[in-house]
Amino acid sequence: MVTDSDNPYTSAEWRDRFRLDGKVAVVTGASSGLGVAIAQGMAAAGADVAIGARRIDMLDETRALVEGLGRRCVAVETDVTRVEDCERLVATAVDRLGGCDVLVNNAGVGGDYNAATEDPPEHFRSVVDVNLFGSYWMAQAAGRAMPPGSAVVNISSVMAVTTAKMPAAGYSSAKAGVLGMTRDLAAQWGPRGIRVNAILPGVFLTEATANYSPRYQQKIIDARVPAGRLGDPVEIASTAVFLASDAAAYVTGVSIPVDGGVLLL
Repeated sequence: MVTDSDNPYTSAEWRDRFRLDGKVAVVTGASSGLGVAIAQGMAAAGADVAIGARRIDMLDETRALVEGLGRRCVAVETDVTRVEDCERLVATAVDRLGGCDVLVNNAGVGGDYNAATEDPPEHFRSVVDVNLFGSYWMAQAAGRAMPPGSAVVNISSVMAVTTAKMPAAGYSSAKAGVLGMTRDLAAQWGPRGIRVNAILPGVFLTEATANYSPRYQQKIIDARVPAGRLGDPVEIASTAVFLASDAAAYVTGVSIPVDGGVLLL
């Protein structure tokens, strides 16, 4: 007979599986867009949050949002292409907040849409540098500090496994590389009790799409999104919280599309 004391579906224990109380989350690219939503999601689930991005003035706005949810937050100017910046962000989380239990590798750039035969080498390198190398440097720094039970959430893209029929070879290559990195780190760090997963966002309502006219948004939806709308950043935040929490304790090495069905087409 299962008693209340060992029943995982009792209300308190069930809710706790989705909580991050006592955890410290590090979120990169937290000055805008999905990063702001993810930082707030981590805080709403109970985590203290260390946030990093290159635009320190905008990081201060995110910090205020996190603190408004009742959690501690430190903001660190961070360029993820610089190994020393990545190490400083993690070290600050450990020193100021007490640890590093969750890393969300959200920092990224889209780059310009250059035809492959005309793409300047420095452009391709810069896009890969931020999206792939930056995620790896952050994972390295966090992995050295993470205790068993920790989690890494890498933000990839549906562009890693499909195409928008626009010239974005650097971005697609980098985001596909993030998926390979996710699988490898999950295999390496599984014995240490560290899980590593990836999210593949589709098209979301963020600063990056704010300049899309309603007509162009609808054109995208009609062509590629069975759900019939663009995504809300809170839907990425909630998925990231799930992957960071004990609710996903047996989930590692996977890539989860959050795309309204883009990959169905």
